[in-house]
Amino acid sequence: MVLLKRTNKKFVEDYLGKKKDWKILDIGCGYTANKYSNHVADTQDFSHLYKDKKFTLIKDKKLPFANKEFNFVIASHVLEHVEDIEFFIKELERVANSGYIEVPTRLEDNLVDVNEKAHVWWINFDDINNSLFITKRKQIIEPFLSVSTVQNLRKFFRDSLVTEIFWENKIDYLFSENNNYFEIYKKLSFFKIIKKFCSKKIRRLFKFI
Repeated sequence: MVLLKRTNKKFVEDYLGKKKDWKILDIGCGYTANKYSNHVADTQDFSHLYKDKKFTLIKDKKLPFANKEFNFVIASHVLEHVEDIEFFIKELERVANSGYIEVPTRLEDNLVDVNEKAHVWWINFDDINNSLFITKRKQIIEPFLSVSTVQNLRKFFRDSLVTEIFWENKIDYLFSENNNYFEIYKKLSFFKIIKKFCSKKIRRLFKFI
């Protein structure tokens, strides 16, 4: 049975908390691997951070794991960085029976002031076809929020800032390198946003004088 649906981190962690005998991989773990993972992997060596977990250094596109080696794989804020995203999705399917994917929404992706080249893709969820919809990333709004600020905002606006997916057996997706719909938009300047905001505040102020 193929399953691909929206989820949330709390549901996934409650679910994994009951799977005591599972092999759980967090790929692209960075500094903050999921607490329920017992295997972690990254392209950088973070082994010193995870003495209680088995760490694997990723050196190639093909993941250094056997077919269906894991019961569950976590890929949190990874897919948007991967150049060959279609190959990576197939690798997730190959090494695990099921998993959790977390990616930024278009909104969060545009708001955060980081290297624009760090993210390659927008990954959205198609609720009608129950599949991922992958397109080339585009900067619509000039970014003005720090990573730490957005992480704090996720506490209140998580549904607007991240897309969370639970999958079993297969990850259905539609892939397009074109993003023609957004080509008509020019980048919206942060200073233009502030200018309009201040102008509105000033008009309101004079209204009551």
